[in-house]
Amino acid sequence: MAQPAELSREENVYMAKLAEQAERYEEMVEFMEKVAKTVDSEELTVEERNLLSVAYKNVIGARRASWRIISSIEQKEESRGNEDRVTLIKDYRGKIEVELTKICDGILKLLDSHLVPSSTAPESKVFYLKMKGDYYRYYNNVQHRVPTCLLHCTLD
Repeated sequence: MAQPAELSREENVYMAKLAEQAERYEEMVEFMEKVAKTVDSEELTVEERNLLSVAYKNVIGARRASWRIISSIEQKEESRGNEDRVTLIKDYRGKIEVELTKICDGILKLLDSHLVPSSTAPESKVFYLKMKGDYYRYYNNVQHRVPTCLLHCTLD
């Protein structure tokens, strides 16, 4: 299916809703990131903020669930002394952690570069700052270290 190179803001919102209905959350994130990068001209609406949040929450939620399951299996195998399996599991868990880190870095960068600076309404600013807190927490849950973007992001 050929799509125009540039969709309008309204078309990206529509496509995000379509992706949500099809449970294709990674694509929903892509469409909503395009919308979020247009905030220099106009702040996100409540609906657009919610779509962005739903998209990221579903993408990160699946990875967090995977990480918890794999971590639990890793603990069971460690308690059984199956070091060969523990090594395999740790490698696999590492792959999931890379995905989680990439997702968190993506939304945190978007929040810092576009959404928080352009928010004028107190409700918007609170929404975005809460999102930042959530994604820093998700990041910390798996990495137990300071996110790389924290080194050059602000907590306005």
